[in-house]
Amino acid sequence: MLLATTAPALAQDVQIVQPGAPGQGARALSEDEATQLARVNYLPADIDFMQGMIVHHQQAVEMAALVDGRTNNEAIQTIAERIAASQQDEISFMIEWLAGYGQPASMAGMGHMDHVGMAGMASAEDMAELRDARGVNFDRKFLQLMIAHHNGALTMVRDLFSIQGTATDPVLFDFTSEVRSDQQAEIDRMSVELASLSDDPRSGLAGGLFDAEEAISNLRHVAFLRKPAGFYDPANPAGGRMVIPAEEEEEETDTAGDDDTHAGHSMAAAADAEEADPDAEETEAEEETAPPVRYAQRGGLLSFANTDMAFSGDLMIAGNYHGFNAYMLGDDGVPQLVSSVVCPGGQGDVSVVGDILIMSVEQTRGRVDCGRDGVTEDVSEDRFRGLRVFDISDIRAPVQVGLVQTCRGSHTHSVVDANEERIIVYNSGTAGVRDGEELEGCVGYIPGDDRTALFSIDVIEIPLADPSQSRITSSPRVFADDDGNIAGLWLGGDHGDGTQTTSQTNQCHDITVFPSLNLAAGACSGNGIIMDISDPYNPVRLDAVTDPGFAYWHSATFNNDGSVVLFTDEWGGGGRPRCQAADPATWGANAFYGIEDGELVYRGTFKIPGAQSDMENCVAHNGSIIPVPGRDIFVQAWYQGGLSVIDFTDPTNPYEIAFFDRGPVDEDQLVTGGYWSAYWYNGRIYATEIARGIDVFALEPSEYLTAEEIAAAEAAEMGNTFNPQTQVPVTWSEEAMEAAERSRMGG
Repeated sequence: MLLATTAPALAQDVQIVQPGAPGQGARALSEDEATQLARVNYLPADIDFMQGMIVHHQQAVEMAALVDGRTNNEAIQTIAERIAASQQDEISFMIEWLAGYGQPASMAGMGHMDHVGMAGMASAEDMAELRDARGVNFDRKFLQLMIAHHNGALTMVRDLFSIQGTATDPVLFDFTSEVRSDQQAEIDRMSVELASLSDDPRSGLAGGLFDAEEAISNLRHVAFLRKPAGFYDPANPAGGRMVIPAEEEEEETDTAGDDDTHAGHSMAAAADAEEADPDAEETEAEEETAPPVRYAQRGGLLSFANTDMAFSGDLMIAGNYHGFNAYMLGDDGVPQLVSSVVCPGGQGDVSVVGDILIMSVEQTRGRVDCGRDGVTEDVSEDRFRGLRVFDISDIRAPVQVGLVQTCRGSHTHSVVDANEERIIVYNSGTAGVRDGEELEGCVGYIPGDDRTALFSIDVIEIPLADPSQSRITSSPRVFADDDGNIAGLWLGGDHGDGTQTTSQTNQCHDITVFPSLNLAAGACSGNGIIMDISDPYNPVRLDAVTDPGFAYWHSATFNNDGSVVLFTDEWGGGGRPRCQAADPATWGANAFYGIEDGELVYRGTFKIPGAQSDMENCVAHNGSIIPVPGRDIFVQAWYQGGLSVIDFTDPTNPYEIAFFDRGPVDEDQLVTGGYWSAYWYNGRIYATEIARGIDVFALEPSEYLTAEEIAAAEAAEMGNTFNPQTQVPVTWSEEAMEAAERSRMGG
């Protein structure tokens, strides 16, 4: 029976057999049949992708058709024409591709509205608003929807490629590659056009390292200080990618016999141009086209980046990846440099307690002896990553008196408690775990091994009698669940369609403590948490929340009475342009959470309204409370988005009351720059600018803030020290509070 079904001629002696289902016989196959069965040209996911993309493209064509009669903006009309033509062509291609495999152009039973949940698809309400809009309102809505729509197409391609075995058909693969490149190019063009529609003075500022255009509102720019000598590279002061020198042109005699035909074509083209236009001006004929500027593929290591600040009396310490600089605050709060300390190691966040300065070090190049030559070995006894302790009783000659090596270095730290005997600090390390051969007890992530240095913070004690004996007292598992699972909070991933991909919670970036309230708020990569620190050696988590708009929980700040926490999201890691006109207003933003019965309750979100360019790294970053009685006012750094002053007295409706911004550090390349931190101290706002230096500002009376309220803030009692992640209660005189209240009522 088997022989009877065998193909009449086989090219090999051994039969190729295909077994049947249980109870069924086998059949012999020819080589061609066997090969055809083994060849898979597409998967069901490929078909679903093409059918879905047809509907996706059809909505783009529908939106483009609405342009006619609703706007006379030529740029919008050109964009719509280009999109309509390209999307219609691609629809025809997709229908043809599907037909070639005997597949329909649409899923059975699926109509247009069944696809509204598809990535980037505009809702029925959005489409209705677009139809009703006219003029610039239409332009803005059209671009917002179309950018989201194109981003949705990119998401669909990414989702397709995440399935193993898809797009093996070379025609389909080429098509998806074209979709990615074409849609991204269109997004870039539309983003520029959307930014141009903004009337915010921060949009479109010209760039430059020290001559960029500036925009300011309700602030007085008191002073700007450039970085001091030794804290920038004279050959590359901005710290961007180095320019690659243009190749020198060879002499004509050397190129006469050259095989490079492009040189000959250029000369011929110039001759043809002269012949075609003999009356052209001589200077124009002689003008040479400058070669495009070429940059190195990668930039530097932020080796001289300004970072965080701390204040004590009239002393200001500005941290830097290269060490720190000390300033005395003079008239009008203007800093005057008194010492520069070179001690490389990265991060450089600082705190001051009396004559003790604490500095975070995280990079692998850090050395115990503050050496400048770094450490190149994988394991070295010379490497330092953790907390440095300095005696600054003579600020012109600080002395390193203590070191605390930690498994993940120190990205930030928080002064929790201090008395005459010791200082207690919470350390947050965010880097990879060190080799156990370099630092005993360090264990990386091994599933099931609870010895890992991840999923914890460090409690460090600095004895003032002998800081050299500073040590880690414990590493609390503040992310553990009730069953003792140390990875008990957010495990990483998105929160559903249209949400952020949020980092796993295995670290805290910032922990802000409010000792007088026995409270701490942690911005801990994948979660925002609050802790009871009544026993500072043993913090206890009270609550934790996630946010679908957050990529990385970065920093936390309490309001004046500790009833609200402002968390920031560092979407893009601080080095990406995340404040462009098309970026979601709830991503890379602030989120406000009320504290009710020990639990965090979401209240609202704020992001700066001024659109930034694609050459400006921008996202929510460090700030502090401005002590205006009766109100919650916050000054905040946004990297190259500048600084912003926000009123969040009603956390469900935060709004901006003042700002300052410069154009990009470099208009031709994305250079990491802008404000790392912006803090209020003794009546002035101080801001560390990563690439440029330090700025000082004063508040100006406006419709949002009265002169009496500013005077009350300037006279507020906040202690004699300011450390970035330690908050203290604020008090005002009765007279100042009454004057501020009267001024709000027009008195």
